[in-house]
Order: sequence, then structure tokens, then C-alpha cells
Amino acid sequence: MADDAPSAGAWSKTLAPYRQAKTGRSILEIVITVVPLLAIWAVAWALHAHGWWWASLLLTIPASGFLIRLFMIQHDCGHGSFFGPRQANDWVGRVIGVFTLTPYDYWRTTHAMHHATSGNLDRRCHGAIGMLTVAEYDALPPLRRLGYRLYRHPLVMFGLGPAYVFLAEQRLPVSLMKQGWRPWASVIGNALGVLAGLGGLIWLFGLAPVLIVNVVTMLLAATMGVWLFYVQHQFEGAYWARNGAWKRDDAALMGSSHYDLPPVLRWFTANIGIHHVHHLSSRIPFYHLSKVLKDHPELHGMSRIGLWESFRLARLALWDEAAGRLVSFREARAA
Repeated sequence: MADDAPSAGAWSKTLAPYRQAKTGRSILEIVITVVPLLAIWAVAWALHAHGWWWASLLLTIPASGFLIRLFMIQHDCGHGSFFGPRQANDWVGRVIGVFTLTPYDYWRTTHAMHHATSGNLDRRCHGAIGMLTVAEYDALPPLRRLGYRLYRHPLVMFGLGPAYVFLAEQRLPVSLMKQGWRPWASVIGNALGVLAGLGGLIWLFGLAPVLIVNVVTMLLAATMGVWLFYVQHQFEGAYWARNGAWKRDDAALMGSSHYDLPPVLRWFTANIGIHHVHHLSSRIPFYHLSKVLKDHPELHGMSRIGLWESFRLARLALWDEAAGRLVSFREARAA
């Protein structure tokens, strides 16, 4: 960071002017995301009805891009940053949750846990990708080591994992089951909304088009979402510390990446790649994040990861406390 740049602890005040949501802009972002998504689905259903199932399948690729963008709008609602009034954020987030198969209130709670504990080795919790230290892994019995290796394998993490999270795990308020009726109401309400929506689509268009168009779109978007979340916190140079040394702003700046994507991908992912700034101040709407980088260029190179280099990060699996970095299983074994 440049010598005249704010310290990690001073960023909160520096970023305060960017936190103001603009209602008109937020509504526009919803419109330019939802309308193309519904239009693509409509064309895909029509193509399937005329026997062009392969063309409808191809359309799930751009549809998944708009769906991941819709999830990012829901994400901002969860932080209370997309609209001024909290009720506006909450109800828009709940409605979007029917499209994204994400129970909004339950997800918002677990995601807040993630923000409060990100980079803290003593407070690893639900809402984040599971990670062990080298010492913890070495202490496991063989069968549990195998389980962890399978969990961290790219084919499971980015293949089976997204389907499990969105189709199974989020059907129960895992980790919040004993926290009263609200998590259950969120999960059950979302499930009822999803079932009603799918039932209506199947009644109108039939089972096959819904499976080919909507379910495939969801699985592609889920895979992209899990990949983004992984790259945002599992990268070379990431920050992790124990309770006594852990500092929130340091964890935000150095434990969250700047995933510097090409402009088109940046638009579809709603600037979520500017994740270090988001963790510094989660109340900034996504459409202000690029302005933060423009006004504060010293943030651009911090924890930066390019698109092509990001694919190497899938091998990282363990935190080496002695070296202070993430390592692969092979590196841990060699050490």
C-alpha cells in the first residue's frame, strides 16, 4: 500500500461516503437482471417445445450468468446495502431467494457469521468453506483424512458441492436448528415458494423443459457461486490468524481477494470480485465498488488475482501455521 494510504483500521471512515444506496439505480439493476433472465428462459422453453432441446440447453449458459447476478443482488439485500429501508432489502431478498433456492433470512444470518469471523482460525464457522490446518489434518484418523481430501477435491468442491448446498443443505437450517422458529420459517417459506414456482412452470411447460432449462441454469449458477466464494478467501497470500492476533480490518484487506475479472464477467458477478473492499465495508452497494477502486487506486493491487491464475488456487487445501500460508496436500506432505 502507498505510504499515504489509510491504515487498515482507518478504511471504515474513508469508505463511508460510498455506502449510500440509490433507490432508482437499485431498481434499474433489478430490471436489467430479471427481464433478460425471464426472456432467455421464455425463448429456451419455446425452443424446447419445437424440439430444439440442445438450443434451449445452450441458453442455460447466459441464463446462469443473470441468475448469479440476481443472487448478488440478494447478497447486497442481506447486508442492508441495496435499499435504504431494511424492509425493502428483506422482502426483495426473500422474493429473489425463490429464484436462487436460497432461504434469505437463514442465509443472511450465516453470512453475517462469515463476515464476523473471516480469517479467524479459532472461529471457523458455518457459512464458509471448511478448512483445516496442517496440524489438524495430520491429527485426524485415516478415514477422516480421506473424507477431508474428498471434500477439498475440485470435482467434489465444484462438481457435487454446489448441487448439495443449494438442493439439500439449504433445505434445513444447518447450524441454526436450535435458534428458535425464525431459521425454520425462512427455510420452509423458501421451500414452499420454490415448490409453488416449479409446480407452476411444470404445469405450464411440462417437466422436461423445466429440468433442462431451469434446473441446469441453477446448477451452473451454483457452481459459479461456489467458485467465486472459494477464490475470494482461498488464495496464496491469504490472511489467517488466531484470536489474539486476528484483526477485522486486516482480515478484510488481506484475507479477501480482489478477483480482477474481465469487464463482462465483472458485470455478471456484480463486482463481487472486489471482495476486499466489500469485507471492509459491506454496506457499500455493489454498483459503488468500482468507484472505490477508481478513487483509491492503492486498493487495486491488494490481494489481486487474475482470471487465469485463479485456476491454480483449486489445489490449496490446508493452512500451514508455521509458514503462514495456504498449501496443497502435496506441499504439506513434502514439508
